[in-house]
Amino acid sequence: MDKKTRMIVDKDIQIAEVDHRMYSSFIEHLGRAVYNGIYQPGHPSANEEGFRMDVLDLVKQLHIPMIRYPGGNFVSNYFWEDGVGPKESRKTRLDLAWRSLETNEVGLNEFAAWAKAAGSDLMMAVNLGTRGIADACNLLEYCNHPGGTYYSDLRRSHGVLEPYGIRTWCLGNEMDGDWQLGKKTPVEYGRLAAETAKAMKLLDDKIELVSCGSSYEAMPTFPEWEAITLDHTYEYVDYVSMHQYYGNVQQDSADYLAMTMDMEHFIHTVVSVCDYIKAKKRSKKQMHISFDEWNVWFHSKDADDDTMQNHPWQVAPGLLEDVYNFEDAILVGLMLITLLKHADRVKIACLAQLVNVIAPIMTETDGGVWKQSIFYPFLHASLYGRGVALKPLVSTTKHDTIAHCDVTDIESIAVYNEAQAELTIFAVNRNLTEDIVFEADLRSFAGVQVLEYLVLEHDDLKAVNSPAGEQVQPKAKTAYQLEDGKLESVMKKCSWNVIRFSLS
Repeated sequence: MDKKTRMIVDKDIQIAEVDHRMYSSFIEHLGRAVYNGIYQPGHPSANEEGFRMDVLDLVKQLHIPMIRYPGGNFVSNYFWEDGVGPKESRKTRLDLAWRSLETNEVGLNEFAAWAKAAGSDLMMAVNLGTRGIADACNLLEYCNHPGGTYYSDLRRSHGVLEPYGIRTWCLGNEMDGDWQLGKKTPVEYGRLAAETAKAMKLLDDKIELVSCGSSYEAMPTFPEWEAITLDHTYEYVDYVSMHQYYGNVQQDSADYLAMTMDMEHFIHTVVSVCDYIKAKKRSKKQMHISFDEWNVWFHSKDADDDTMQNHPWQVAPGLLEDVYNFEDAILVGLMLITLLKHADRVKIACLAQLVNVIAPIMTETDGGVWKQSIFYPFLHASLYGRGVALKPLVSTTKHDTIAHCDVTDIESIAVYNEAQAELTIFAVNRNLTEDIVFEADLRSFAGVQVLEYLVLEHDDLKAVNSPAGEQVQPKAKTAYQLEDGKLESVMKKCSWNVIRFSLS
């Protein structure tokens, strides 16, 4: 074994405080995310409101600070009024985004109560596809105004006496996409988003707003979309969104695990455009990023196309139900490391999604609930990736793939939690054929001791979890040496590693 990675971590060389919203998620009215996902009256675990407590228990384990709602593509034809008030008077609508039936049995107030039970704030989205400024303001008034006006009193009449005080709002979703209802040109969206933002902040000046960025890096209008839209919205919004999904479509695992190099390039480009507009406007304001959709998504696309084209207008059809394997969990770990590397600009990130739909948590409609392989890296990052992201000095061997050159064998980041006197190293060996010796120099910290060393390792890249059991789950590792503030370990080929240290 001749490959080695060296990492030097200094507590004074910092990237930024990790915003707790880095570990947010997303639930859309799509497939079985809501109905037969978080909500199923009559299920043995359901509470009086019909929400599955077995699902809620797993959601709570992830300590998710904020959940984006209700979409996604769904939001571009969202009539929020249909989901409030007495359930017996609610309308059933055709959901054009996913060619399904929306019963509105679960609406804004029910979901807000569920999110509160999960310990999560809401990140609300407004419909700028088929609606616009007035509707956005009406929804904001319903949610955040104390009372004494039409929409705030309507909320109170629905049994919600105190305003929600929702802080973060998305100004539409993926408005550059041909698939989006009410698609806009960059100028159209920039003007509409700016005017909507101005009106919403007149109503509530405490809110934060997210302007739509490109739907993904390969969009033909990227990055011109960001430059044009931000030219309109820069002084009125607080974040620009980023969305990105990856998949091993070519069944080339080595190249698949190199795709976070593209994610790095995507982030760098968006940051550059933001800073260009800042300079152009002579602004003192720094634009931050809301990476409010990210995950692996490709396993289910053929089945999804068949359902929507040949079997439309079902209530809660099984859509986007990717079953994730071991290598997918490794890529999710790499994406988490990439987000942490950019904690100075990425302040919000939403794993898309949370239950059943491209999700870490899956349910059986009349049965149990189970954890997908990707549950574990997200869990570890959410639990142990709080504090200050440090910028380590890393020297690692590299390899090439069919589409990427100089791919680092080891990707790693460190997070320092001074309040807890803990340091955590997250590291992935993405070399598929070789174990790598990993050395970490932690001498800038006093009294370093290993609290826990967790790994995800498996000989089969395609191993999956299921209701029958978990083939992919973390285990403790004891084969390491720590002496005089220096750690040495052998990181197995294709592995996710979490090394937690206590400090004195």
